Amino acid sequence: MRILTFTTLYPSAARPNFGVFVENRLRHLVATGAVESRVVAPVPWFPLRHRCFGEYGRFAATPRAETRHGLDVLHPRYALLPKAGMTMAPFSLFASGLRVLRTLIRTGYDFDLIDAHYFYPDGVAAVWLGRALRKPVVVTARGTDINLIPRYRRTRAMIIRAGQGAAAMVAVCQALKDEMVALGMDGARIRVLRNGVDLTLFTPHARDAARARFGITRPALVAVGGLIERKAHDIAVRAMALLPDMELLIAGEGEQRRPLEKLIGDLGLSGRVRLLGAVPHADLAALYSAADISLLTSSREGWANVLLEAMACGTPVVA
Repeated sequence: MRILTFTTLYPSAARPNFGVFVENRLRHLVATGAVESRVVAPVPWFPLRHRCFGEYGRFAATPRAETRHGLDVLHPRYALLPKAGMTMAPFSLFASGLRVLRTLIRTGYDFDLIDAHYFYPDGVAAVWLGRALRKPVVVTARGTDINLIPRYRRTRAMIIRAGQGAAAMVAVCQALKDEMVALGMDGARIRVLRNGVDLTLFTPHARDAARARFGITRPALVAVGGLIERKAHDIAVRAMALLPDMELLIAGEGEQRRPLEKLIGDLGLSGRVRLLGAVPHADLAALYSAADISLLTSSREGWANVLLEAMACGTPVVA
Protein backbone atom coordinates (compact mmCIF):
# COMPACT_ATOMS: atom_id res chain seq x y z
CA MET A 1 0.00 0.00 0.00
CA ARG A 2 1.15 3.51 -0.78
CA ILE A 3 0.33 6.22 1.74
CA LEU A 4 0.85 9.97 1.78
CA THR A 5 1.60 11.39 5.21
CA PHE A 6 0.33 14.96 5.50
CA THR A 7 1.14 16.98 8.60
CA THR A 8 2.78 20.15 9.86
CA LEU A 9 4.06 18.11 12.84
CA TYR A 10 7.21 16.64 11.32
CA PRO A 11 10.92 17.15 11.91
CA SER A 12 13.25 18.81 9.44
CA ALA A 13 16.90 19.74 9.19
CA ALA A 14 15.97 23.14 10.67
CA ARG A 15 13.82 21.69 13.48
CA PRO A 16 15.10 18.15 14.07
CA ASN A 17 13.24 17.61 17.38
CA PHE A 18 9.86 18.83 16.20
CA GLY A 19 7.16 16.19 15.69
CA VAL A 20 9.59 13.30 16.14
CA PHE A 21 6.72 11.13 17.42
CA VAL A 22 5.00 11.30 14.02
CA GLU A 23 8.21 10.41 12.21
CA ASN A 24 8.91 7.51 14.56
CA ARG A 25 5.49 5.95 14.05
CA LEU A 26 5.81 6.28 10.29
CA ARG A 27 9.35 4.84 10.26
CA HIS A 28 8.24 1.75 12.16
CA LEU A 29 5.18 1.35 9.94
CA VAL A 30 7.30 1.50 6.79
CA ALA A 31 9.80 -0.91 8.36
CA THR A 32 7.11 -3.62 8.39
CA GLY A 33 7.29 -3.69 4.59
CA ALA A 34 3.52 -3.39 4.34
CA VAL A 35 3.48 0.24 3.20
CA GLU A 36 5.43 2.78 1.20
CA SER A 37 5.21 6.43 2.15
CA ARG A 38 6.07 9.94 1.06
CA VAL A 39 5.71 12.86 3.45
CA VAL A 40 4.30 16.31 2.76
CA ALA A 41 5.00 18.49 5.81
CA PRO A 42 4.11 22.12 5.04
CA VAL A 43 5.72 24.99 6.95
CA PRO A 44 4.60 28.64 7.17
CA TRP A 45 6.18 30.97 4.64
CA PHE A 46 8.63 33.49 6.08
CA PRO A 47 11.19 35.50 4.07
CA LEU A 48 14.15 35.72 6.48
CA ARG A 49 16.07 32.92 8.17
CA HIS A 50 18.13 34.89 10.70
CA ARG A 51 18.02 33.38 14.20
CA CYS A 52 16.82 36.69 15.65
CA PHE A 53 13.41 35.76 14.22
CA GLY A 54 13.28 32.64 16.37
CA GLU A 55 10.80 30.02 15.22
CA TYR A 56 9.94 31.99 12.09
CA GLY A 57 13.60 32.07 11.10
CA ARG A 58 13.64 28.28 11.36
CA PHE A 59 10.62 28.11 9.07
CA ALA A 60 12.60 30.02 6.44
CA ALA A 61 15.61 27.73 6.94
CA THR A 62 13.59 24.57 6.35
CA PRO A 63 14.65 22.88 3.09
CA ARG A 64 12.02 22.51 0.39
CA ALA A 65 12.83 18.80 0.13
CA GLU A 66 14.94 16.38 2.11
CA THR A 67 15.34 12.70 2.85
CA ARG A 68 15.09 11.60 6.48
CA HIS A 69 15.72 7.98 7.51
CA GLY A 70 15.06 6.86 3.95
CA LEU A 71 11.77 8.77 3.64
CA ASP A 72 11.33 11.53 1.06
CA VAL A 73 9.93 14.65 2.72
CA LEU A 74 8.57 17.76 1.00
CA HIS A 75 8.12 21.06 2.84
CA PRO A 76 5.89 23.30 0.72
CA ARG A 77 5.15 26.77 2.08
CA TYR A 78 1.72 28.01 3.10
CA ALA A 79 0.48 31.40 4.20
CA LEU A 80 -0.04 31.88 7.94
CA LEU A 81 -1.39 35.38 8.47
CA PRO A 82 -1.19 37.20 11.82
CA LYS A 83 -4.51 37.22 13.72
CA ALA A 84 -6.32 35.44 10.86
CA GLY A 85 -3.99 32.43 11.02
CA MET A 86 -6.22 30.20 13.14
CA THR A 87 -9.19 30.57 10.80
CA MET A 88 -7.35 30.66 7.48
CA ALA A 89 -4.76 27.92 8.10
CA PRO A 90 -6.86 24.99 6.75
CA PHE A 91 -7.53 26.89 3.53
CA SER A 92 -3.84 27.79 3.09
CA LEU A 93 -2.78 24.21 3.81
CA PHE A 94 -5.32 22.86 1.35
CA ALA A 95 -4.18 25.20 -1.44
CA SER A 96 -0.50 24.45 -0.81
CA GLY A 97 -1.04 20.72 -0.43
CA LEU A 98 -3.26 20.29 -3.48
CA ARG A 99 -0.56 21.51 -5.86
CA VAL A 100 2.05 19.21 -4.34
CA LEU A 101 -0.17 16.13 -4.14
CA ARG A 102 -1.32 16.52 -7.74
CA THR A 103 2.31 16.78 -8.81
CA LEU A 104 3.18 13.60 -6.91
CA ILE A 105 0.35 11.72 -8.57
CA ARG A 106 1.25 13.05 -12.01
CA THR A 107 4.91 12.07 -11.60
CA GLY A 108 4.20 8.50 -10.54
CA TYR A 109 3.40 8.42 -6.83
CA ASP A 110 -0.33 7.67 -6.93
CA PHE A 111 -0.99 6.90 -3.27
CA ASP A 112 -3.85 4.87 -1.82
CA LEU A 113 -4.70 7.02 1.20
CA ILE A 114 -3.78 10.15 3.10
CA ASP A 115 -2.35 9.69 6.60
CA ALA A 116 -2.94 13.00 8.42
CA HIS A 117 -1.82 14.00 11.91
CA TYR A 118 -3.42 16.68 14.15
CA PHE A 119 -7.04 17.48 13.49
CA TYR A 120 -6.77 21.23 13.10
CA PRO A 121 -5.73 22.60 10.75
CA ASP A 122 -3.95 19.58 9.24
CA GLY A 123 -6.79 17.06 9.45
CA VAL A 124 -9.36 19.52 8.13
CA ALA A 125 -7.18 20.33 5.12
CA ALA A 126 -6.40 16.63 4.59
CA VAL A 127 -10.08 15.68 4.42
CA TRP A 128 -10.62 18.41 1.82
CA LEU A 129 -7.62 17.08 -0.12
CA GLY A 130 -9.01 13.57 0.05
CA ARG A 131 -12.33 14.76 -1.31
CA ALA A 132 -10.65 16.69 -4.14
CA LEU A 133 -8.42 13.75 -5.10
CA ARG A 134 -10.90 10.98 -4.29
CA LYS A 135 -8.64 9.41 -1.69
CA PRO A 136 -9.63 8.05 1.74
CA VAL A 137 -8.17 9.91 4.72
CA VAL A 138 -7.14 8.66 8.16
CA VAL A 139 -6.68 11.41 10.77
CA THR A 140 -4.74 10.93 14.01
CA ALA A 141 -5.76 13.13 16.95
CA ARG A 142 -2.81 14.16 19.07
CA GLY A 143 -4.08 16.19 22.05
CA THR A 144 -4.76 19.92 21.98
CA ASP A 145 -6.43 19.53 18.57
CA ILE A 146 -9.27 17.83 20.49
CA ASN A 147 -8.81 19.05 24.08
CA LEU A 148 -8.44 22.76 23.36
CA ILE A 149 -9.08 23.98 19.82
CA PRO A 150 -12.74 22.81 19.66
CA ARG A 151 -13.55 25.35 22.40
CA TYR A 152 -13.69 27.90 19.59
CA ARG A 153 -17.02 27.71 17.77
CA ARG A 154 -15.75 28.03 14.19
CA THR A 155 -12.86 25.61 14.51
CA ARG A 156 -15.05 23.16 16.46
CA ALA A 157 -17.47 22.93 13.52
CA MET A 158 -14.63 22.33 11.06
CA ILE A 159 -13.07 19.62 13.27
CA ILE A 160 -16.40 17.81 13.62
CA ARG A 161 -16.97 17.91 9.85
CA ALA A 162 -13.44 16.58 9.27
CA GLY A 163 -14.22 13.69 11.58
CA GLN A 164 -17.38 12.98 9.63
CA GLY A 165 -15.46 13.04 6.34
CA ALA A 166 -12.53 10.86 7.44
CA ALA A 167 -12.56 7.18 6.49
CA ALA A 168 -11.09 6.37 9.92
CA MET A 169 -9.56 8.13 12.91
CA VAL A 170 -6.87 7.37 15.46
CA ALA A 171 -6.60 8.62 19.05
CA VAL A 172 -3.35 8.29 21.00
CA CYS A 173 -5.18 7.43 24.23
CA GLN A 174 -8.63 6.35 25.40
CA ALA A 175 -9.36 9.70 27.04
CA LEU A 176 -8.81 11.43 23.70
CA LYS A 177 -11.17 9.00 21.98
CA ASP A 178 -13.78 9.75 24.63
CA GLU A 179 -13.42 13.49 23.91
CA MET A 180 -13.80 12.85 20.19
CA VAL A 181 -16.98 10.86 20.76
CA ALA A 182 -18.27 13.65 23.02
CA LEU A 183 -17.76 16.04 20.10
CA GLY A 184 -20.05 13.86 18.01
CA MET A 185 -17.52 11.75 16.12
CA ASP A 186 -18.35 8.13 15.35
CA GLY A 187 -16.65 5.96 17.97
CA ALA A 188 -16.85 2.91 15.70
CA ARG A 189 -14.42 4.61 13.29
CA ILE A 190 -11.91 5.60 16.00
CA ARG A 191 -9.07 3.31 17.03
CA VAL A 192 -6.81 3.91 20.03
CA LEU A 193 -3.16 3.59 19.04
CA ARG A 194 -0.94 4.68 21.89
CA ASN A 195 2.42 6.28 21.25
CA GLY A 196 5.36 3.95 21.58
CA VAL A 197 8.97 4.44 22.56
CA ASP A 198 12.06 3.28 20.70
CA LEU A 199 13.77 0.91 23.15
CA THR A 200 16.90 0.81 21.02
CA LEU A 201 17.33 4.53 21.69
CA PHE A 202 15.78 5.01 25.13
CA THR A 203 17.53 2.68 27.52
CA PRO A 204 19.30 3.31 30.85
CA HIS A 205 22.79 4.82 30.59
CA ALA A 206 25.58 4.58 33.17
CA ARG A 207 24.42 7.09 35.77
CA ASP A 208 27.78 8.54 36.85
CA ALA A 209 28.90 9.08 33.25
CA ALA A 210 25.57 10.66 32.32
CA ARG A 211 25.72 13.05 35.30
CA ALA A 212 29.30 14.02 34.46
CA ARG A 213 28.29 14.66 30.86
CA PHE A 214 25.73 17.26 31.93
CA GLY A 215 27.75 18.65 34.83
CA ILE A 216 25.31 17.47 37.49
CA THR A 217 26.73 17.43 41.03
CA ARG A 218 23.60 17.24 43.20
CA PRO A 219 20.14 15.62 43.06
CA ALA A 220 18.60 16.73 39.78
CA LEU A 221 15.22 17.19 38.16
CA VAL A 222 14.86 17.20 34.38
CA ALA A 223 12.04 18.67 32.30
CA VAL A 224 11.99 17.99 28.57
CA GLY A 225 9.69 20.00 26.29
CA GLY A 226 9.42 23.12 24.19
CA LEU A 227 9.61 26.44 26.02
CA ILE A 228 5.99 27.28 25.31
CA GLU A 229 3.21 28.41 27.63
CA ARG A 230 1.38 25.05 27.57
CA LYS A 231 4.42 23.24 28.97
CA ALA A 232 4.27 25.47 32.10
CA HIS A 233 7.97 25.19 32.89
CA ASP A 234 7.53 28.17 35.22
CA ILE A 235 5.86 25.82 37.71
CA ALA A 236 9.01 23.71 37.88
CA VAL A 237 11.20 26.82 38.20
CA ARG A 238 9.10 28.21 41.07
CA ALA A 239 9.19 24.84 42.82
CA MET A 240 12.98 25.02 42.94
CA ALA A 241 12.74 27.83 45.49
CA LEU A 242 11.33 25.16 47.85
CA LEU A 243 14.01 22.58 46.99
CA PRO A 244 17.32 24.23 47.94
CA ASP A 245 19.37 21.05 47.64
CA MET A 246 18.34 20.20 44.05
CA GLU A 247 18.99 21.51 40.56
CA LEU A 248 16.73 21.64 37.53
CA LEU A 249 17.69 21.15 33.89
CA ILE A 250 15.16 22.14 31.23
CA ALA A 251 15.71 20.82 27.70
CA GLY A 252 13.85 22.67 24.97
CA GLU A 253 13.61 25.89 23.02
CA GLY A 254 10.79 28.33 22.34
CA GLU A 255 9.28 31.76 22.82
CA GLN A 256 9.13 31.44 26.62
CA ARG A 257 12.91 31.38 27.00
CA ARG A 258 13.29 35.06 27.93
CA PRO A 259 10.40 35.04 30.46
CA LEU A 260 11.88 31.92 32.05
CA GLU A 261 15.36 33.48 32.18
CA LYS A 262 13.87 36.52 33.93
CA LEU A 263 11.96 34.34 36.39
CA ILE A 264 15.10 32.33 37.19
CA GLY A 265 17.03 35.55 37.83
CA ASP A 266 14.25 37.14 39.89
CA LEU A 267 14.09 34.07 42.14
CA GLY A 268 17.86 33.91 42.53
CA LEU A 269 18.04 30.44 40.98
CA SER A 270 20.66 31.02 38.30
CA GLY A 271 23.06 28.60 39.98
CA ARG A 272 20.52 25.76 40.22
CA VAL A 273 18.28 26.06 37.15
CA ARG A 274 19.73 25.61 33.68
CA LEU A 275 18.06 26.07 30.29
CA LEU A 276 19.89 23.63 28.04
CA GLY A 277 18.24 24.68 24.79
CA ALA A 278 17.27 22.05 22.24
CA VAL A 279 18.89 18.71 23.10
CA PRO A 280 19.27 16.27 20.17
CA HIS A 281 16.84 13.38 20.38
CA ALA A 282 19.72 10.91 20.46
CA ASP A 283 21.11 12.58 23.61
CA LEU A 284 17.90 12.55 25.64
CA ALA A 285 18.42 9.05 27.04
CA ALA A 286 21.63 10.19 28.74
CA LEU A 287 19.83 13.23 30.15
CA TYR A 288 16.99 11.15 31.57
CA SER A 289 19.50 8.69 33.03
CA ALA A 290 21.35 11.53 34.76
CA ALA A 291 18.21 12.74 36.53
CA ASP A 292 16.65 11.63 39.78
CA ILE A 293 13.18 12.60 38.56
CA SER A 294 11.73 13.62 35.20
CA LEU A 295 9.06 16.34 35.46
CA LEU A 296 6.08 17.11 33.24
CA THR A 297 4.22 20.27 34.24
CA SER A 298 2.11 20.72 31.09
CA SER A 299 -1.40 22.06 31.43
CA ARG A 300 -2.59 19.50 28.85
CA GLU A 301 -1.16 16.67 26.75
CA GLY A 302 -2.50 13.91 24.53
CA TRP A 303 -0.06 11.10 25.33
CA ALA A 304 3.21 12.59 26.55
CA ASN A 305 6.14 10.86 24.90
CA VAL A 306 8.58 12.28 27.44
CA LEU A 307 6.97 10.14 30.16
CA LEU A 308 7.49 6.98 28.12
CA GLU A 309 11.06 7.95 27.25
CA ALA A 310 12.01 8.71 30.86
CA MET A 311 10.49 5.49 32.20
CA ALA A 312 12.23 3.47 29.49
CA CYS A 313 15.49 4.93 30.83
CA GLY A 314 14.59 3.86 34.38
CA THR A 315 13.86 7.40 35.59
CA PRO A 316 10.84 8.04 37.85
CA VAL A 317 8.38 10.64 36.57
CA VAL A 318 6.21 13.25 38.24
CA ALA A 319 3.42 14.66 36.09
